[in-house]
Amino acid sequence: MTKLFSVCLALALFAAPLIGGPLALSASAEAADGLIVKKSSHSVSDTIDRLEAILKEKGLTVFAKVDHQAGAQKAGLELRPTMLLIFGNPKLGTPLMQSGQSIAIDLPQKALAYEDAAGDVYLAYNDPAYLSGRHAIADRAEVFKKITGALGAFTDAAVK
Repeated sequence: MTKLFSVCLALALFAAPLIGGPLALSASAEAADGLIVKKSSHSVSDTIDRLEAILKEKGLTVFAKVDHQAGAQKAGLELRPTMLLIFGNPKLGTPLMQSGQSIAIDLPQKALAYEDAAGDVYLAYNDPAYLSGRHAIADRAEVFKKITGALGAFTDAAVK
């Protein structure tokens, strides 16, 4: 891979969100760098349950569901509804790790459903393009494209 291509890819991955290009993050008051955030029309638990059902139907592995609100309550603390779903597909994740093993810190994929102070529910997940740049993986564009499309479709269905 040429240096010029790597530089162009890096610019495309990092500059597009800044200028509102196709990789721009979804709007949310709490959106962080590298996250795609979508408003849900369901409760936190229903959003996670819907996403889990979709993922399982599509043959992905669901590794865990973490209820952060329940954990907070056990510690005597309060937290608005907040749930994390950990899932993946080794057929897609393994090639990414073969190209850049550090991406394993971000895999398997995670989706976070949370309720904000206004009572609105959001579903957030790591933007695959951001992960590509974060881990300097420039030789798996087709894999990232496939993951981006699948996550977009799965999360759209879960929040509607």
